[in-house]
Amino acid sequence: MEPTVEKKHRFNLGWKLFNHLKLKLVAGLLVVIPLGITIFILRFLFNLADGFLGPHIDRGIEFFRGEGIYIPGLGMFAGLVILYITGVFASNLFGSRMVHYGESLFARIPLVKSIYTSTKQLMHVFTAGGKNSYRKAVYVEFPKEGSYSIAFVTSTVSHESGKEYCTVFVPTSPNPTSGYVLLLETRNLYPTNLSVEDALKIVMSGGMVAPPVISTEKLR
Repeated sequence: MEPTVEKKHRFNLGWKLFNHLKLKLVAGLLVVIPLGITIFILRFLFNLADGFLGPHIDRGIEFFRGEGIYIPGLGMFAGLVILYITGVFASNLFGSRMVHYGESLFARIPLVKSIYTSTKQLMHVFTAGGKNSYRKAVYVEFPKEGSYSIAFVTSTVSHESGKEYCTVFVPTSPNPTSGYVLLLETRNLYPTNLSVEDALKIVMSGGMVAPPVISTEKLR
């Protein structure tokens, strides 16, 4: 009897140790993987900017000084300066017209049109202008009764009967730049405790980034 109890005790200890290791390893992965991906992307962008602009800057320094000097990160700094100058240029009247002309030119090239338009729409979603165009995040019964989707209220309209309607945008996952526009009565909207930014994160992650508890109450 005692050997059986001892074996069972060892089995329980081994199982607890296995669960402990599994939980800690998963917790470690949840920290390391996002951090690693972030570092990888930042390093890629740094090397890309430094590798592209750095040699040209070095040749410029060599031309004026007669000798080359390598300064790590100078290409990245030059890239930020170029971005700033581009932003200043695009913000004035002449620059905005030139940007509009360039966009209309890109829109005529089949492959370039798809890439440029999709990228611009995606960037617009995460800028202040894109987020402010969504008034709030709600739940709607879509695509069928009993099935709920995250939607964003974009405007409110009144019907001649006196009823109030809202136009809502139901984004697709993981690309929130496409989706469905619905016209619903306000009583068919379910308010959430999510900010627009948090709701976008849920859509972009395919539901993997979601709060542990959701709160909703049907509009009266």
